Amino acid sequence: MITKGKVYLVGAGPGDPGLFTVKGVRCLEKADVVLYDYLVHKKLLNYVQEKADIIYVGKKAGNHTLEQEKINTLMIEKAKEGKIVVRLKGGDPFIFGRGAEEALELAKNNIPFEIIPGITAAIAVSAYAGIPLTYREFNSTLTFVTGHEDPFKEKSAIHWKELAATTGTLVIFMGVKNLAVIAKTLIEYGKSAETPVAVVYHGTFPDQKTVTGTLGNIALCAEKEKIKSPALVIIGEVVTLREKLNWYESLPLFGKKILITRSRRQAGKLSALLDEFGAETIEIPVIRIEPVDDYNALDIAIEQIHNYNWLIFTSVNGVHAFFERFLRKNDIRNLAGIKLASIGPATKKEIESFHLKVDFTPTEYVAECFTEEFIKHYEVKNKKFLLISSDKARDHIQRTFSLHGGDCTVIIGYKTVTSESNEEELNTKTKSQRIDWVTFTSSSTVKNFFKLYKGDKNFKIASIGPITSQTIRDSGFLPDVEAKEHTIPGLVNAILGFHGGKK
Repeated sequence: MITKGKVYLVGAGPGDPGLFTVKGVRCLEKADVVLYDYLVHKKLLNYVQEKADIIYVGKKAGNHTLEQEKINTLMIEKAKEGKIVVRLKGGDPFIFGRGAEEALELAKNNIPFEIIPGITAAIAVSAYAGIPLTYREFNSTLTFVTGHEDPFKEKSAIHWKELAATTGTLVIFMGVKNLAVIAKTLIEYGKSAETPVAVVYHGTFPDQKTVTGTLGNIALCAEKEKIKSPALVIIGEVVTLREKLNWYESLPLFGKKILITRSRRQAGKLSALLDEFGAETIEIPVIRIEPVDDYNALDIAIEQIHNYNWLIFTSVNGVHAFFERFLRKNDIRNLAGIKLASIGPATKKEIESFHLKVDFTPTEYVAECFTEEFIKHYEVKNKKFLLISSDKARDHIQRTFSLHGGDCTVIIGYKTVTSESNEEELNTKTKSQRIDWVTFTSSSTVKNFFKLYKGDKNFKIASIGPITSQTIRDSGFLPDVEAKEHTIPGLVNAILGFHGGKK
């Protein structure tokens, strides 16, 4: 029996949403209420159902939106209302995360709960900084310490003298504010001033920054580089291995901020590929895919589907639109005898997801190449084509086939509209932070971006192909790169090539 009224204390990990656990995803998907902290990556909230209440409770160092007692009360109240509550905490709930305090309050009030561990910052941040916490030539012990406590206070719960004597690695959480006094204390208790130290700011995020030094100078090094919270301090000989193991900050797109303008539904693949190479992706769709106002034309075409020799799709959205209507009254067998064509590999893959064979895809993924190659391989005269398109699509295929004696019927399967609701976010974010690249995956994204964007052109432009590039030029700008293969991987490769990397 599934019990309602329960709290899941879920560790969100250190920041990179790719490090979130599968069980954590399942908890978010069924949550009625989510209470999340400052360091939780906002992309994790995409797993939450639309009807759920999402409540930011802060927990930023020195600035709590809600005090701990109020967070406890809120969890208990929501659970008593019979709701599934996810308390989403940075890192791991039980490692300097006050998860035990929250769990004890739930137990005290007889609220059912579960603890879902998260990857602690100590493990993840050190790995992303290229620093192994253990290495048998250097250490056999590992100690986690809170740096939030002043080492000079009268009754410290931390035995700094013993910590100074250990030859193992020390990992200090929340230690930047007290870094100078922590270093001084360890040296006074006998730890060598030459002990290697690293301070990692915003670990596992694309703006991660690592400063290295020694116990004697690390406070000055961190101050010079303006390192602030959140940061992790790693003390020990293992820090010297960073020089050879620094993989994350060496990624070809590390630190680059890249704006993705395509629709929310389709942005994920491009984001994931760019993230893989260290980029920070910002998704602000300037287009929105919507259903057509009237499906009568499409429904009639589906009823008469056997009158057509070819069914042509020019986008993944067209595939979705067609099969959503087609499968209401038909099954796949009703397409027997009809050949299928796609304009590119992503569209082809989507068609194939219905266990259908695609008969034709051009070598270059633009309408001009589609018609040129199709005419070389297949008869067009007296053949009937059904093309599923958007309301903003070009008519090149229809016109060309008509000139060669074909009968091409174009049906609008979906609408591409401007996401005007994102105008403020677009202009606010592009003004408040540096944007290195803006990516365009269609002419619609170009037109709508420049319709909404009010700032100067202080970023580079990446185009998916020649038609999109021409629209960029028509808008008064020049693309800095154009994908050789007119696909999402091709677009990423073009940006990588600009920065001397390759996929």
